[in-house]
Amino acid sequence: MNEMYVFIALAVGAIFFLWLLLYFIPVGLWFTALVSGVRINLLQLVLMRWRKVPPRVIVNSMIGATKAGIILKRDDLEAHFLAGGQVQKVVNSLISADKANMELDFKTATAIDLAGRDVLEAVQMSVNPKVIDTKRVAAVAKDGIQLIAVARVTVRANIKQLVGGAGEETVLARVGEGIVSSIGSANSHKAVLENPDSISKVVLDKGLDSGTAFEILSIDIADIDIGKNIGAVLQMDQANADKNIAQAKAEEKRAMAVAQEQVMKAKAQEARANVIQAEAQIPMAIAESFRSGNLGIMDYYKFQNIQADTKMRESISEDPGIEKDPK
Repeated sequence: MNEMYVFIALAVGAIFFLWLLLYFIPVGLWFTALVSGVRINLLQLVLMRWRKVPPRVIVNSMIGATKAGIILKRDDLEAHFLAGGQVQKVVNSLISADKANMELDFKTATAIDLAGRDVLEAVQMSVNPKVIDTKRVAAVAKDGIQLIAVARVTVRANIKQLVGGAGEETVLARVGEGIVSSIGSANSHKAVLENPDSISKVVLDKGLDSGTAFEILSIDIADIDIGKNIGAVLQMDQANADKNIAQAKAEEKRAMAVAQEQVMKAKAQEARANVIQAEAQIPMAIAESFRSGNLGIMDYYKFQNIQADTKMRESISEDPGIEKDPK
């Protein structure tokens, strides 16, 4: 029994040692590369393990590139992988570009990949253009009618501008700006509805793809609808604003008139007060005349009779029930 356990342990140890040896020395991968026409040193495959570079990714990429007639260096592929790039996708993009007769070198492809863009998708978009639909763009013609348009933009990737070039959002924004400018310069909304292709011509002539990662092939107006009568709405708003201003001015004048009336009433009250104050001085003057001997008792009675007669005459003239003498 002990001999059996020892034999099993030795067998397991041998298998583990063989697996470990083949893991660090990928003989099978080296042989595959050799029969595929890729010359690579077995020692380099071992060192790739220590450099944390998967040998299978590098070898398969070199095999694919060699079969496509593209010569790549192992050091360049390893450097791109260590920089965080996607080696297999870069190699596939180089193969696709070569088959499509596009100019794309390894340095440009790795720069695009490290910039965060999908280089393989960019190459495919250069071969098969992409269609982008804009959002609903509202603009107003010179006659005040609002038009709402939707454009379909056909673009393809511009490989030379992928690094540092603007994306789809910029293209859509520029196309929207061009649509607004084109509709706004039209004298009538009917002219735009009759010839919607005029919008496309004006927008294309502006060179909107400058500085972007795309090349605009065509701009087609997919849909155009009539919106509000903005001119009439603005006129109504202006009329309401003028009415409110006129009402405010009229209210201001009324308030000023009311204030002026109150001022006049206050002045009248002040005048009455002055009269009353002046009348209050008469008894004092009469008393002073009595004391100084300038006024006698008979003179005073005559003054009283005159006052009584005056009041009677005033009451008779103001009483509507007494007929006036026709003479």
